Amino acid sequence: MDRGGAETMMMNYMRHMDRSKVTYDFLVNRDYRAAYEDEIEAMGGHIYRMCPMYPQYFGRYKRQIRAFLREHREYRIIHSNLEERSYFGLREAAGLGVPVRIAHAHNRPVGFDVKSVFREYFRLRLPKYVTHMFACGEEAGDWLFGERNRARVIQQRNAIDTAQYRFDPAVAAEVRNGLGVADGTFVLGHVGRFFPQKNHEFLIDIFAEVHRLRPDSELWLVGGGELDDELKNRIRAKVDGLGLHDAVRFLGVREDVNRLMQGMDAFVLPSLFEGLPVTMIEAQAAGLPCTISDRVPVQCDVTGGVQVVSLDAAPAEWARRILAQADAADASDRTRGAELVTKAGFDIVANAQWLQGFYLEALAKADGSRV
Repeated sequence: MDRGGAETMMMNYMRHMDRSKVTYDFLVNRDYRAAYEDEIEAMGGHIYRMCPMYPQYFGRYKRQIRAFLREHREYRIIHSNLEERSYFGLREAAGLGVPVRIAHAHNRPVGFDVKSVFREYFRLRLPKYVTHMFACGEEAGDWLFGERNRARVIQQRNAIDTAQYRFDPAVAAEVRNGLGVADGTFVLGHVGRFFPQKNHEFLIDIFAEVHRLRPDSELWLVGGGELDDELKNRIRAKVDGLGLHDAVRFLGVREDVNRLMQGMDAFVLPSLFEGLPVTMIEAQAAGLPCTISDRVPVQCDVTGGVQVVSLDAAPAEWARRILAQADAADASDRTRGAELVTKAGFDIVANAQWLQGFYLEALAKADGSRV
């Protein structure tokens, strides 16, 4: 439960539910205390730990999840956010008669590697054990459940508290002053874990071209990585090698992403694949001009302020498009971002009420009664 996209989405919903009716307990696959855990416990949730879900641990994980569910018969709803690996827990839950079993698609992997063999095996077997299929977007749902199940898939929005992201020039100035950003500096932002999916190597190449065209520019990288920070350290080395040390800020895992986005001038997401990223909804609520790769679903453009550039395009083309879009944007119009995101149906208040009602109704139907 660190500050990733799916984790942040779950926290947004938990914060806005009536916790006398619905709360979340979390079964996590990491043995360290993560960023959101204090808040979860403060809201009445419990956290349980199991082994990692790597192939060498699959047998151990199956034994642990089976033992856990047998011990904790009180759980009547399981909402799994583990993509194709939801197969393990939901298969055991089905065997034990847990009445509501939700698998949630958050991503749309592309390409082929060793993990793809496992992904396909579990993905194809998952639908048999679920009662409800959720997805953040159509492409993510098609990947996890197959197009044949599209009619069954419920689109659950990656909703946010839009009020927290509404652009405020005073906050923008405070954030930039706090980081010592010189007046007139162009700030390009990115929020994402240091995982290969996010394509940080290419992002640095893009920013090198942005900086060449506009020397008074900075790149803000918000997000953490795995415990060993191998990729993050490799990106640091690349930044140093390109002479960009003074222009790239590694801001780490932050609690104030909503404020940091106020201080940015544009946002970029050159990912290799995505579902429907929460960070894109946040960036649009903050009124930022956004540039995404052609591997990110265009569904994430909910305001009309997002442009798509092919990953086959050269970094120089990306830089040119990013700067042209930012120069054409009306900075005084940024305050409309939160309003447009709300109108598109991505504000958390209404969405949390919907999900709370869904849980209660689904359980009532499964139990043959009504709430």
